[in-house]
Amino acid sequence: MKLYPIFASLSQRAVLVVGGGVVAERKVAALLEAQAQVTVNAPTLTPRLRRWARQGRIAHRADPFRENWLERVWLVVAATSDREINALVANLGELRRIFVNVVDDAALSTFHVPAVIDRAPLTIAISSGGEAPMLSRLLRERLEALLDDSLGALARLMARLRPRIRARFPASTARRAFYEGLLAGPVAQLLRQQRHDDAQAAAERALAAAPRSAGGSVVLAGAGPGDPGLLTLRALRALNEADVILHDRLVSAGVLALARRDAERIEVGKRAGGHSTSQEAIHALLLEHARAGRRVVRLKGGDPFVFGRGGEELEFLRAHAIPFEVIPGITAAVACAAFAGVPLTHRDRAQSVRFVTAHCRDSRDTLDWAALAQERQTLAIYMGVNELATLQARLLEHGRAASTPFALIENGSLPNQRVVCGVLGNLVERAVAHAAGSPALLILGEVAALAPSLAWFGAAPLGATVHALPALAARPAGDVLDAVHQAVC
Repeated sequence: MKLYPIFASLSQRAVLVVGGGVVAERKVAALLEAQAQVTVNAPTLTPRLRRWARQGRIAHRADPFRENWLERVWLVVAATSDREINALVANLGELRRIFVNVVDDAALSTFHVPAVIDRAPLTIAISSGGEAPMLSRLLRERLEALLDDSLGALARLMARLRPRIRARFPASTARRAFYEGLLAGPVAQLLRQQRHDDAQAAAERALAAAPRSAGGSVVLAGAGPGDPGLLTLRALRALNEADVILHDRLVSAGVLALARRDAERIEVGKRAGGHSTSQEAIHALLLEHARAGRRVVRLKGGDPFVFGRGGEELEFLRAHAIPFEVIPGITAAVACAAFAGVPLTHRDRAQSVRFVTAHCRDSRDTLDWAALAQERQTLAIYMGVNELATLQARLLEHGRAASTPFALIENGSLPNQRVVCGVLGNLVERAVAHAAGSPALLILGEVAALAPSLAWFGAAPLGATVHALPALAARPAGDVLDAVHQAVC
């Protein structure tokens, strides 16, 4: 179940807590911090709850729970040790459309209480949806050590300046740029040193000196093969600073989820046989948004300079005097090979690697097939799934052995990764048998024979049976490769 995160204002609003034990006491304490008007329903109370009742901080009802107590309450917490009572409270709350939290029962709860890091007015909440509360607490403990206490003071300072900042920077792009510069400057350091007046003065100076408008720019960034964990730190920072993201079709949802929530996302992918955005249209979008003063991230799968037309886009930006920078990404050949357990080079078997694209007739007709058919090298072939028959025929025609191993890697680095293994002679047959489709990368060469034995990620490779591999552990690397090669073939 996917939860919608929300911070609720409970100040002077009625909340009912059913239960009077230690757990209920913890819930009440947090609700009082939020200035809620709390009523506790329980026959007996902990000493602390009794004291709060005597002091008038909470109301106490000792008689059994009744449905009419749900009238005019905003939230309910069921914290008894009786699951039947908790279920009754949850069901009645559901009927009245009141959110109910049942302690330690995610299935009955319609809202969950997160682990909280308090840097008031800054609050950070962590939730596992009730599935793994200990994990949430562990993460909170780790973040507590990373987040300085001065963050609260920084948030209050920014709140005081906010009306003036909005007045000086009507455009959100310029306003965001000022905030980022402010946070990167001396203000935060001064607040950590408890020099609040100096921090205020530094922020005032920054506000007076900042330009009213920010110029647009483009970042050409590689998104890697799909696994969000393989995105570089610089690319992550660019995504969090972007106003507009022009992304390829193959950029994964997990990577896009790391970007600023309010950034405009525009898919400009190209696909065979389907809707595509022309390169000229992409150039026009880059120019339009950059000239409007926006920070644009042109996000490409893999690396922008490996079959990504990055060079063409930079030439266009340079010709139109648009500032740009390039952030490399992990290209598909490197990532897919690594996640399939295939070394692209090997001291004994492959002294070179060639990156090849064969997605259309124009590209395949320009390839040096005689050079590609040479042994002791690895071919990493991009966008070649629809051209497997041609690749197979041309390589065999120019002398590449039919027994040359291959690994065809679908969705490399993603949870649904598949690896199809075989040899060049049965490449098309194996691909058809396993319904291989895009996106996929073909690795062909002696090193591909290692895929069945070195596989470590996702499902086991398809189409290859490796016999007695555990017994090979103590044998020389060359012998192991020979044995694996024979098993695959």
